[in-house]
Amino acid sequence: MNLHTKIIQTKDLLSKKNLCIPEYQRPYKWSIKNVNQLIDDIFHHRNRSAYRLGTIVFYRDEKKKLNIVDGQQRTITLILIAIAIYQNINRLQAELKKAKVDAIYSEWFEGLSFSNSISLKNIQNHYREIARRVDDFDVDTVLFFYQKCELVEVILEDVSEAFQFFDSQNARGKDLEPHDLLKAYHLREMSKISTEAERLKSVETWEGLDTDELKSVFANYLYRIRNWSRGASARKFDKNRVDIFKGISPSVEEPFPFADLYRIGHFYVEGYNQDFHRNIDQKSMAYPFQIDQVIINGKRFFEMINHYIGQVDLEEKLKNVSDHSKKILKTLNTYNARTRSGDQYVRSLFDCALVYYLDKFGMVEIDRAIEKFFLWAYSLRLNLQNVQLASMDNYALEAPFTFKTIKDAIHPKEVLSLSLSVVNQVRSSKTKELEAIFKRLNYLHG
Repeated sequence: MNLHTKIIQTKDLLSKKNLCIPEYQRPYKWSIKNVNQLIDDIFHHRNRSAYRLGTIVFYRDEKKKLNIVDGQQRTITLILIAIAIYQNINRLQAELKKAKVDAIYSEWFEGLSFSNSISLKNIQNHYREIARRVDDFDVDTVLFFYQKCELVEVILEDVSEAFQFFDSQNARGKDLEPHDLLKAYHLREMSKISTEAERLKSVETWEGLDTDELKSVFANYLYRIRNWSRGASARKFDKNRVDIFKGISPSVEEPFPFADLYRIGHFYVEGYNQDFHRNIDQKSMAYPFQIDQVIINGKRFFEMINHYIGQVDLEEKLKNVSDHSKKILKTLNTYNARTRSGDQYVRSLFDCALVYYLDKFGMVEIDRAIEKFFLWAYSLRLNLQNVQLASMDNYALEAPFTFKTIKDAIHPKEVLSLSLSVVNQVRSSKTKELEAIFKRLNYLHG
Protein backbone atom coordinates (compact mmCIF):
# COMPACT_ATOMS: atom_id res chain seq x y z
CA MET A 1 0.00 0.00 0.00
CA ASN A 2 1.49 3.33 -1.13
CA LEU A 3 0.77 5.81 1.64
CA HIS A 4 2.39 8.92 3.06
CA THR A 5 2.03 9.79 6.72
CA LYS A 6 3.16 12.73 8.79
CA ILE A 7 2.10 14.85 11.74
CA ILE A 8 0.49 18.15 10.78
CA GLN A 9 -0.76 21.08 12.82
CA THR A 10 -4.32 22.36 12.62
CA LYS A 11 -3.09 25.43 10.73
CA ASP A 12 -1.56 23.13 8.08
CA LEU A 13 -4.91 21.42 7.56
CA LEU A 14 -6.79 24.71 7.43
CA SER A 15 -4.31 26.20 4.96
CA LYS A 16 -4.81 23.46 2.37
CA LYS A 17 -6.56 24.75 -0.78
CA ASN A 18 -7.10 21.43 -2.53
CA LEU A 19 -9.35 19.65 -0.04
CA CYS A 20 -12.49 17.92 -1.23
CA ILE A 21 -15.35 16.14 0.52
CA PRO A 22 -16.47 13.37 -1.87
CA GLU A 23 -20.16 12.84 -2.60
CA TYR A 24 -20.03 9.32 -1.20
CA GLN A 25 -19.23 10.65 2.28
CA ARG A 26 -21.99 10.44 4.87
CA PRO A 27 -23.64 13.67 6.11
CA TYR A 28 -22.09 15.80 8.81
CA LYS A 29 -23.74 14.21 11.83
CA TRP A 30 -21.60 15.13 14.81
CA SER A 31 -23.77 16.15 17.75
CA ILE A 32 -23.51 19.33 19.82
CA LYS A 33 -22.08 17.07 22.53
CA ASN A 34 -19.26 15.92 20.20
CA VAL A 35 -18.48 19.53 19.28
CA ASN A 36 -18.39 20.67 22.89
CA GLN A 37 -16.17 17.75 23.86
CA LEU A 38 -13.65 18.77 21.20
CA ILE A 39 -13.66 22.40 22.37
CA ASP A 40 -13.48 21.28 26.01
CA ASP A 41 -10.40 19.21 25.11
CA ILE A 42 -8.79 22.24 23.48
CA PHE A 43 -9.40 24.31 26.62
CA HIS A 44 -8.36 21.51 28.97
CA HIS A 45 -5.08 20.71 27.22
CA ARG A 46 -4.07 24.21 26.09
CA ASN A 47 -1.05 24.31 28.42
CA ARG A 48 0.49 21.21 26.86
CA SER A 49 3.29 21.33 24.30
CA ALA A 50 1.10 19.43 21.82
CA TYR A 51 -2.25 17.69 21.68
CA ARG A 52 -3.19 14.99 19.17
CA LEU A 53 -6.71 15.36 17.74
CA GLY A 54 -6.78 12.14 15.73
CA THR A 55 -6.17 10.89 12.19
CA ILE A 56 -7.34 12.22 8.85
CA VAL A 57 -7.08 10.04 5.74
CA PHE A 58 -6.95 11.50 2.20
CA TYR A 59 -7.08 10.02 -1.27
CA ARG A 60 -5.09 12.17 -3.72
CA ASP A 61 -6.79 11.89 -7.10
CA GLU A 62 -5.43 12.55 -10.57
CA LYS A 63 -6.30 16.25 -10.24
CA LYS A 64 -4.23 16.41 -7.06
CA LYS A 65 -7.37 16.99 -5.00
CA LEU A 66 -7.21 15.62 -1.46
CA ASN A 67 -10.45 13.73 -0.97
CA ILE A 68 -11.28 13.24 2.72
CA VAL A 69 -11.71 9.50 3.16
CA ASP A 70 -11.79 9.37 6.95
CA GLY A 71 -11.98 12.19 9.49
CA GLN A 72 -14.65 14.28 7.78
CA GLN A 73 -16.66 14.99 10.94
CA ARG A 74 -13.65 16.29 12.87
CA THR A 75 -12.33 18.25 9.89
CA ILE A 76 -15.60 20.11 9.33
CA THR A 77 -15.78 20.94 13.04
CA LEU A 78 -12.21 22.30 13.00
CA ILE A 79 -13.12 24.43 9.99
CA LEU A 80 -16.16 25.83 11.80
CA ILE A 81 -13.97 26.68 14.81
CA ALA A 82 -11.49 28.44 12.51
CA ILE A 83 -14.29 30.41 10.83
CA ALA A 84 -15.62 31.45 14.23
CA ILE A 85 -12.14 32.63 15.26
CA TYR A 86 -11.85 34.64 12.04
CA GLN A 87 -15.28 36.21 12.55
CA ASN A 88 -14.22 37.15 16.09
CA ILE A 89 -10.90 38.58 14.96
CA ASN A 90 -11.57 42.22 15.86
CA ARG A 91 -11.53 41.37 19.55
CA LEU A 92 -8.16 39.62 19.31
CA GLN A 93 -6.57 41.43 16.37
CA ALA A 94 -4.08 43.56 18.29
CA GLU A 95 -2.78 40.68 20.40
CA LEU A 96 -2.59 38.29 17.44
CA LYS A 97 -0.67 40.87 15.46
CA LYS A 98 1.73 41.27 18.36
CA ALA A 99 2.19 37.48 18.41
CA LYS A 100 2.75 37.61 14.61
CA VAL A 101 -0.15 35.26 13.94
CA ASP A 102 -2.77 35.72 11.24
CA ALA A 103 -6.24 34.24 11.53
CA ILE A 104 -6.63 31.59 8.85
CA TYR A 105 -9.34 31.94 6.24
CA SER A 106 -8.54 29.99 3.10
CA GLU A 107 -10.18 30.04 -0.30
CA TRP A 108 -11.43 26.52 0.40
CA PHE A 109 -13.74 27.87 3.11
CA GLU A 110 -15.50 30.08 0.61
CA GLY A 111 -15.91 27.30 -1.94
CA LEU A 112 -17.18 24.78 0.57
CA SER A 113 -20.79 23.83 -0.08
CA PHE A 114 -23.15 21.11 1.15
CA SER A 115 -26.28 19.89 -0.59
CA ASN A 116 -27.36 17.41 2.08
CA SER A 117 -30.07 18.92 4.30
CA ILE A 118 -28.83 17.06 7.39
CA SER A 119 -25.32 18.46 6.93
CA LEU A 120 -26.63 21.99 6.37
CA LYS A 121 -28.85 21.90 9.45
CA ASN A 122 -26.11 20.53 11.69
CA ILE A 123 -23.50 22.96 10.39
CA GLN A 124 -25.80 25.93 11.03
CA ASN A 125 -26.77 24.76 14.52
CA HIS A 126 -23.24 23.76 15.51
CA TYR A 127 -21.70 26.98 14.22
CA ARG A 128 -23.91 29.03 16.54
CA GLU A 129 -22.71 26.94 19.49
CA ILE A 130 -19.08 27.11 18.33
CA ALA A 131 -19.27 30.91 17.94
CA ARG A 132 -20.48 31.19 21.54
CA ARG A 133 -17.64 28.97 22.78
CA VAL A 134 -14.96 30.71 20.68
CA ASP A 135 -15.98 33.99 22.27
CA ASP A 136 -14.15 32.67 25.36
CA PHE A 137 -10.92 32.01 23.45
CA ASP A 138 -7.95 34.20 24.36
CA VAL A 139 -4.84 34.59 22.24
CA ASP A 140 -3.07 31.67 23.92
CA THR A 141 -6.02 29.38 23.16
CA VAL A 142 -6.07 30.52 19.52
CA LEU A 143 -2.33 29.89 19.22
CA PHE A 144 -2.74 26.46 20.81
CA PHE A 145 -5.55 25.61 18.38
CA TYR A 146 -3.49 26.64 15.34
CA GLN A 147 -0.01 25.52 16.34
CA LYS A 148 -0.19 22.87 19.07
CA CYS A 149 -3.25 20.81 18.06
CA GLU A 150 -2.00 18.07 15.75
CA LEU A 151 -3.38 15.41 13.44
CA VAL A 152 -1.90 12.33 11.82
CA GLU A 153 -2.20 12.89 8.07
CA VAL A 154 -2.41 9.81 5.86
CA ILE A 155 -2.39 10.30 2.07
CA LEU A 156 -3.08 7.39 -0.29
CA GLU A 157 -2.57 7.52 -4.03
CA ASP A 158 -4.82 4.63 -5.08
CA VAL A 159 -8.58 4.91 -4.66
CA SER A 160 -9.06 1.18 -4.03
CA GLU A 161 -6.42 1.30 -1.33
CA ALA A 162 -8.14 4.35 0.14
CA PHE A 163 -11.44 2.47 0.46
CA GLN A 164 -9.63 -0.58 1.82
CA PHE A 165 -7.98 1.61 4.45
CA PHE A 166 -11.30 3.29 5.22
CA ASP A 167 -13.09 -0.05 5.61
CA SER A 168 -10.38 -1.46 7.87
CA GLN A 169 -10.47 1.65 10.06
CA ASN A 170 -14.24 1.49 10.43
CA ALA A 171 -14.25 -2.27 10.95
CA ARG A 172 -11.90 -1.78 13.85
CA GLY A 173 -14.15 0.99 15.13
CA LYS A 174 -17.20 -1.25 15.06
CA ASP A 175 -15.34 -3.91 16.98
CA LEU A 176 -14.44 -1.50 19.74
CA GLU A 177 -16.50 -2.06 22.85
CA PRO A 178 -17.44 0.79 25.21
CA HIS A 179 -14.92 -0.50 27.72
CA ASP A 180 -12.19 -0.30 25.05
CA LEU A 181 -12.90 3.41 24.65
CA LEU A 182 -12.80 3.86 28.41
CA LYS A 183 -9.47 2.04 28.59
CA ALA A 184 -7.96 4.47 26.06
CA TYR A 185 -9.42 7.49 27.85
CA HIS A 186 -8.18 6.53 31.31
CA LEU A 187 -4.74 5.53 30.06
CA ARG A 188 -4.45 8.99 28.55
CA GLU A 189 -5.49 10.48 31.89
CA MET A 190 -2.83 8.36 33.63
CA SER A 191 -0.11 9.84 31.44
CA LYS A 192 -0.32 13.10 33.38
CA ILE A 193 0.85 11.81 36.75
CA SER A 194 1.51 8.05 36.61
CA THR A 195 4.76 6.27 35.92
CA GLU A 196 5.26 3.98 32.95
CA ALA A 197 5.32 1.03 35.37
CA GLU A 198 1.90 1.97 36.76
CA ARG A 199 0.44 2.31 33.28
CA LEU A 200 1.85 -1.06 32.23
CA LYS A 201 0.46 -2.67 35.37
CA SER A 202 -3.01 -1.22 34.73
CA VAL A 203 -2.97 -2.43 31.12
CA GLU A 204 -1.69 -5.87 32.12
CA THR A 205 -4.42 -6.26 34.74
CA TRP A 206 -7.11 -5.02 32.36
CA GLU A 207 -6.02 -7.28 29.51
CA GLY A 208 -5.98 -10.23 31.88
CA LEU A 209 -9.70 -9.86 32.58
CA ASP A 210 -12.22 -12.05 30.79
CA THR A 211 -13.80 -9.92 28.04
CA ASP A 212 -17.32 -11.29 28.51
CA GLU A 213 -17.08 -10.78 32.26
CA LEU A 214 -15.86 -7.22 31.75
CA LYS A 215 -18.74 -6.45 29.37
CA SER A 216 -21.23 -7.91 31.84
CA VAL A 217 -19.93 -5.92 34.81
CA PHE A 218 -20.25 -2.68 32.86
CA ALA A 219 -23.54 -3.30 31.06
CA ASN A 220 -25.47 -5.39 33.60
CA TYR A 221 -24.30 -3.89 36.88
CA LEU A 222 -22.30 -0.66 37.01
CA TYR A 223 -24.06 1.17 34.17
CA ARG A 224 -27.53 0.20 35.37
CA ILE A 225 -26.92 0.88 39.05
CA ARG A 226 -25.24 4.25 38.45
CA ASN A 227 -28.05 5.41 36.17
CA TRP A 228 -30.99 4.01 38.14
CA SER A 229 -29.64 5.45 41.39
CA ARG A 230 -29.86 8.94 39.93
CA GLY A 231 -33.23 8.41 38.26
CA ALA A 232 -31.96 7.91 34.71
CA SER A 233 -32.80 5.23 32.16
CA ALA A 234 -30.29 2.39 31.73
CA ARG A 235 -31.48 0.18 28.89
CA LYS A 236 -28.34 -0.32 26.81
CA PHE A 237 -24.69 0.49 27.44
CA ASP A 238 -22.91 1.47 24.24
CA LYS A 239 -20.21 3.79 22.91
CA ASN A 240 -22.43 6.85 23.22
CA ARG A 241 -22.93 6.33 26.95
CA VAL A 242 -19.37 5.97 28.22
CA ASP A 243 -19.26 9.44 29.79
CA ILE A 244 -20.92 8.05 32.91
CA PHE A 245 -17.54 6.42 33.62
CA LYS A 246 -15.50 9.61 33.25
CA GLY A 247 -14.94 11.94 36.15
CA ILE A 248 -12.31 14.08 37.79
CA SER A 249 -8.53 13.87 37.54
CA PRO A 250 -6.79 14.15 40.91
CA SER A 251 -3.81 15.85 39.28
CA VAL A 252 -5.99 18.70 38.04
CA GLU A 253 -7.17 21.31 40.50
CA GLU A 254 -10.84 21.16 39.66
CA PRO A 255 -12.43 24.50 40.61
CA PHE A 256 -15.26 22.73 42.46
CA PRO A 257 -15.40 22.13 46.21
CA PHE A 258 -16.97 18.67 45.77
CA ALA A 259 -13.78 17.40 44.12
CA ASP A 260 -11.71 18.03 47.27
CA LEU A 261 -13.25 15.01 49.00
CA TYR A 262 -12.13 12.65 46.24
CA ARG A 263 -8.72 14.28 45.84
CA ILE A 264 -8.02 13.98 49.57
CA GLY A 265 -9.05 10.31 49.58
CA HIS A 266 -6.98 9.56 46.50
CA PHE A 267 -3.76 11.15 47.75
CA TYR A 268 -4.18 9.83 51.29
CA VAL A 269 -4.37 6.26 49.99
CA GLU A 270 -1.42 6.97 47.68
CA GLY A 271 0.62 8.42 50.52
CA TYR A 272 -0.19 5.55 52.88
CA ASN A 273 0.77 2.86 50.38
CA GLN A 274 3.99 4.61 49.34
CA ASP A 275 5.16 5.40 52.88
CA PHE A 276 8.44 3.63 53.82
CA HIS A 277 6.65 2.05 56.83
CA ARG A 278 4.88 -0.26 54.36
CA ASN A 279 8.26 -1.92 53.85
CA ILE A 280 8.05 -2.93 57.50
CA ASP A 281 4.39 -3.81 58.15
CA GLN A 282 3.70 -5.05 54.58
CA LYS A 283 0.21 -3.54 54.69
CA SER A 284 -1.68 -1.78 51.93
CA MET A 285 -4.85 0.28 51.81
CA ALA A 286 -7.43 -0.17 49.06
CA TYR A 287 -9.35 2.88 47.90
CA PRO A 288 -12.89 2.77 49.45
CA PHE A 289 -14.87 2.62 46.22
CA GLN A 290 -18.63 3.17 45.98
CA ILE A 291 -20.59 2.34 42.83
CA ASP A 292 -22.33 5.72 42.70
CA GLN A 293 -19.25 7.82 43.48
CA VAL A 294 -17.70 10.37 41.15
CA ILE A 295 -15.24 8.50 38.95
CA ILE A 296 -11.58 9.24 39.61
CA ASN A 297 -9.86 9.16 36.24
CA GLY A 298 -6.77 7.12 35.53
CA LYS A 299 -5.39 4.45 37.81
CA ARG A 300 -8.34 4.54 40.24
CA PHE A 301 -10.76 3.76 37.39
CA PHE A 302 -8.90 0.55 36.55
CA GLU A 303 -8.75 -0.38 40.23
CA MET A 304 -12.46 0.32 40.59
CA ILE A 305 -13.48 -1.98 37.75
CA ASN A 306 -11.22 -4.75 39.03
CA HIS A 307 -12.75 -4.29 42.48
CA TYR A 308 -16.34 -4.64 41.24
CA ILE A 309 -15.62 -7.71 39.15
CA GLY A 310 -15.14 -9.38 42.52
CA GLN A 311 -18.10 -7.63 44.14
CA VAL A 312 -20.68 -8.96 41.65
CA ASP A 313 -19.82 -12.58 42.51
CA LEU A 314 -22.92 -12.97 44.69
CA GLU A 315 -22.63 -16.73 45.08
CA GLU A 316 -19.35 -16.35 46.96
CA LYS A 317 -20.47 -13.38 49.04
CA LEU A 318 -23.78 -14.95 50.11
CA LYS A 319 -22.63 -18.45 51.02
CA ASN A 320 -23.23 -17.86 54.76
CA VAL A 321 -26.76 -16.41 54.65
CA SER A 322 -29.74 -17.98 56.44
CA ASP A 323 -31.55 -21.07 55.18
CA HIS A 324 -34.52 -18.89 54.23
CA SER A 325 -32.30 -16.73 52.02
CA LYS A 326 -30.57 -19.79 50.57
CA LYS A 327 -33.95 -21.19 49.54
CA ILE A 328 -34.86 -17.96 47.74
CA LEU A 329 -31.50 -17.89 45.94
CA LYS A 330 -31.73 -21.57 45.03
CA THR A 331 -35.21 -21.06 43.58
CA LEU A 332 -33.95 -18.16 41.45
CA ASN A 333 -31.12 -20.34 40.17
CA THR A 334 -33.20 -23.43 39.40
CA TYR A 335 -36.80 -22.65 38.37
CA ASN A 336 -37.43 -23.80 34.82
CA ALA A 337 -38.34 -20.48 33.21
CA ARG A 338 -35.34 -18.55 34.59
CA THR A 339 -33.57 -18.42 31.18
CA ARG A 340 -36.38 -16.56 29.39
CA SER A 341 -35.37 -13.02 28.44
CA GLY A 342 -38.08 -11.49 30.64
CA ASP A 343 -36.99 -13.54 33.65
CA GLN A 344 -33.39 -12.51 33.06
CA TYR A 345 -34.41 -8.84 33.07
CA VAL A 346 -36.13 -9.38 36.42
CA ARG A 347 -33.08 -11.19 37.76
CA SER A 348 -31.03 -8.16 36.77
CA LEU A 349 -33.25 -5.96 38.95
CA PHE A 350 -32.74 -8.30 41.90
CA ASP A 351 -28.98 -8.68 41.40
CA CYS A 352 -28.38 -4.95 40.88
CA ALA A 353 -30.34 -4.00 43.99
CA LEU A 354 -28.46 -6.60 46.05
CA VAL A 355 -25.03 -5.59 44.72
CA TYR A 356 -25.82 -1.92 45.41
CA TYR A 357 -26.99 -2.71 48.96
CA LEU A 358 -23.89 -4.83 49.67
CA ASP A 359 -21.68 -2.10 48.27
CA LYS A 360 -23.14 0.40 50.73
CA PHE A 361 -24.05 -1.59 53.85
CA GLY A 362 -22.15 -4.86 53.53
CA MET A 363 -23.68 -7.91 55.18
CA VAL A 364 -25.71 -5.96 57.74
CA GLU A 365 -29.33 -7.28 57.70
CA ILE A 366 -28.51 -9.13 54.47
CA ASP A 367 -31.25 -11.76 54.92
CA ARG A 368 -33.94 -9.09 55.15
CA ALA A 369 -32.43 -7.37 52.13
CA ILE A 370 -32.53 -10.57 50.04
CA GLU A 371 -36.18 -11.11 50.90
CA LYS A 372 -37.10 -7.46 50.25
CA PHE A 373 -35.39 -7.30 46.86
CA PHE A 374 -36.82 -10.68 45.84
CA LEU A 375 -40.38 -9.54 46.56
CA TRP A 376 -39.81 -6.19 44.87
CA ALA A 377 -38.15 -7.50 41.70
CA TYR A 378 -40.21 -10.63 41.13
CA SER A 379 -43.51 -8.84 41.66
CA LEU A 380 -42.83 -7.49 38.18
CA ARG A 381 -42.48 -11.04 36.86
CA LEU A 382 -45.74 -12.24 38.43
CA ASN A 383 -47.70 -9.13 37.44
CA LEU A 384 -46.77 -9.19 33.75
CA GLN A 385 -47.28 -11.84 31.12
CA ASN A 386 -44.44 -10.43 29.05
CA VAL A 387 -41.46 -8.59 30.56
CA GLN A 388 -39.44 -6.47 28.13
CA LEU A 389 -36.25 -4.43 28.51
CA ALA A 390 -38.41 -1.31 28.85
CA SER A 391 -40.47 -3.01 31.57
CA MET A 392 -37.34 -3.60 33.64
CA ASP A 393 -36.00 -0.09 33.07
CA ASN A 394 -39.27 1.65 33.89
CA TYR A 395 -39.85 -0.50 36.97
CA ALA A 396 -36.42 0.42 38.36
CA LEU A 397 -37.36 4.11 38.19
CA GLU A 398 -40.88 3.84 39.64
CA ALA A 399 -42.13 3.85 43.25
CA PRO A 400 -40.89 2.66 45.68
CA PHE A 401 -37.71 4.04 44.00
CA THR A 402 -35.51 1.23 45.27
CA PHE A 403 -32.21 2.44 43.81
CA LYS A 404 -32.68 6.07 44.77
CA THR A 405 -33.61 4.93 48.28
CA ILE A 406 -30.37 2.95 48.58
CA LYS A 407 -28.42 5.94 47.27
CA ASP A 408 -29.94 8.35 49.82
CA ALA A 409 -30.06 5.95 52.78
CA ILE A 410 -27.63 6.32 55.68
CA HIS A 411 -28.92 3.21 57.49
CA PRO A 412 -30.17 -0.17 56.21
CA LYS A 413 -33.55 0.30 57.87
CA GLU A 414 -34.40 3.05 55.39
CA VAL A 415 -34.10 0.48 52.60
CA LEU A 416 -35.63 -2.45 54.46
CA SER A 417 -38.73 -0.44 55.35
CA LEU A 418 -39.70 0.12 51.72
CA SER A 419 -43.42 -0.45 51.25
CA LEU A 420 -44.19 -3.16 48.68
CA SER A 421 -47.51 -3.97 47.06
CA VAL A 422 -49.14 -7.39 47.27
CA VAL A 423 -49.58 -9.39 44.04
CA ASN A 424 -53.30 -9.85 43.56
CA GLN A 425 -53.29 -11.73 40.26
CA VAL A 426 -50.53 -13.80 38.68
CA ARG A 427 -50.26 -13.12 34.94
CA SER A 428 -47.01 -14.97 34.32
CA SER A 429 -46.59 -18.62 33.39
CA LYS A 430 -44.11 -21.25 34.59
CA THR A 431 -43.46 -19.39 37.85
CA LYS A 432 -45.06 -21.78 40.38
CA GLU A 433 -41.88 -21.95 42.48
CA LEU A 434 -41.78 -18.14 42.75
CA GLU A 435 -45.47 -18.00 43.59
CA ALA A 436 -44.97 -20.50 46.42
CA ILE A 437 -42.49 -18.16 48.13
CA PHE A 438 -44.79 -15.18 47.66
CA LYS A 439 -47.65 -17.12 49.26
CA ARG A 440 -45.52 -18.20 52.17
CA LEU A 441 -44.51 -14.57 52.79
CA ASN A 442 -48.17 -13.45 52.46
CA TYR A 443 -47.48 -11.30 49.38
CA LEU A 444 -49.78 -13.20 47.01
CA HIS A 445 -53.56 -12.97 47.37
CA GLY A 446 -56.41 -14.46 45.41
